[in-house]
Amino acid sequence: MKHVITTRRRVIALLLATLPLGMAPARADVILSANDNHTTVEGGKSVGALHPKPDNVSVIDMAQDHPRLRATIDVPFSDIGPPMAVAVAPDESFAIVTSSTRADATAPDRAVPDDRVSVIDLRSNPPQLVQQLHAGAGATTVRIAPGGKVALVVNRLAGTISVFSIEDRRLVPAGTFALDNPKALPAGLGFSHDGSIAMVSRAGDNKISVLHVNGTQLSLDPRPLTTGIAPDTLDVNAAGTLAAVTNIGRGDGDTDSVSLIDLTANPPRTIDTAAVPNGPEGVRFSPDGQYVAVNSLNGTIQPPGTPFHHQGGVLTLFALGTTPPHALATAGTRLRKVAEASVGGWSQGIAFSRDGRVILVQNMRDHTISVFRWQDGRLTAEPPLAMPGGPASIQTPWP
Repeated sequence: MKHVITTRRRVIALLLATLPLGMAPARADVILSANDNHTTVEGGKSVGALHPKPDNVSVIDMAQDHPRLRATIDVPFSDIGPPMAVAVAPDESFAIVTSSTRADATAPDRAVPDDRVSVIDLRSNPPQLVQQLHAGAGATTVRIAPGGKVALVVNRLAGTISVFSIEDRRLVPAGTFALDNPKALPAGLGFSHDGSIAMVSRAGDNKISVLHVNGTQLSLDPRPLTTGIAPDTLDVNAAGTLAAVTNIGRGDGDTDSVSLIDLTANPPRTIDTAAVPNGPEGVRFSPDGQYVAVNSLNGTIQPPGTPFHHQGGVLTLFALGTTPPHALATAGTRLRKVAEASVGGWSQGIAFSRDGRVILVQNMRDHTISVFRWQDGRLTAEPPLAMPGGPASIQTPWP
């Protein structure tokens, strides 16, 4: 009997291993990385790559002891904009990917604005591109609202937000919302816990907008928030009560910052700001909401020999603490730096594993993803993951 039970277990394990993504057990623990092959850096500036390979999206399997690539498919994508140009449905059934620039067909060493939005069916094995629509010029950050019925796409160059309803894992255009300044350069976006408000960072005019959300209808709150110069990437914790936003400054080598926003306050407000190395790109809350990770370029795209050039970027980890009750400033949550580590060049997005013990950091220059084990207050580097392009946006199905 013992032999029969063991054999059955082996057969079941074999069958589960061969199931398509959509038929796999719940909580498959996959992370999506979007990879840009048409952009490079010359003289400290992003330019088009000569005769590029197709951009693509990779599915990273986190169920193993060390992350590994499960599949890669060609999908339009661009690193220009916050590293949040991917959204994954909580049930891992589909993903949305945006593209802010594309290779110029008439000049292979140049990139031009793009507006494509792609939907990937993650239930297929391998995953398949099943839908492609258009948003606005410079389509970048994409987020699915709580409840899963609406998706918003930030159009950086157009100064607008594209609104889509979600029906049977497909997008249906539902309108375009224009901000009050066409040169606002909207970038990051995140929802409150109930989806009634969305925060939009505006790098062009140095503020954060609060959008009131009613289904597919948006309206602009008259009170903006102030965080720092050129607020960019924005993330919201799993509870939907706090937002963190990077302030990328002027890109001139000075120390920059990350700010914390209280979404439960009425009205929402900035409650803390902490210094980080130059050029903070990625920002991410840990799944348990106890930490905020920030990834900074640290001059890695500056030409060698210039005063602000460094070989590696910097991952900074902050713990979320409580302001002492006797503090003279507004009481609330604050950022406290607890760890940092060196990463690759032109570093981009950040992702935590579902249990928060593994941290991934994308390195656009090196075509790798740095892997860290976070345990006992220490970041331990593990072998990096080679990628089929410059990884520049990353997303998990868990917050």
